[in-house]
Amino acid sequence: MESDIAQRVASHPRYRELVSKRTAFGWWLALAGMIAYYGFILLVAFNKPLLASKLGSGVTTVGMPLGVAVIVFTIIITWIYVRRANTEFDALTEQIVKGALK
Repeated sequence: MESDIAQRVASHPRYRELVSKRTAFGWWLALAGMIAYYGFILLVAFNKPLLASKLGSGVTTVGMPLGVAVIVFTIIITWIYVRRANTEFDALTEQIVKGALK
């Protein structure tokens, strides 16, 4: 019985749509996160004087806000994925389940 339902879900056209949309979106967000993270690491490795330059007359350097920006960017792209998953992807999943149980 379970394999029959699994087979119906796997052959459902909306399931294939869900998998392709979710995979493509996940890869784009992963790529954006990797560019931000590895870009920051490359700056640390190859341009230390830029990151060590002070902002104003205080003790804060350019590297501190850039590091915080990488963390905030990661939080933002996670929020974007969760928001899309809770709307579009969940709606597609519901349609697939209803179609498979018929």
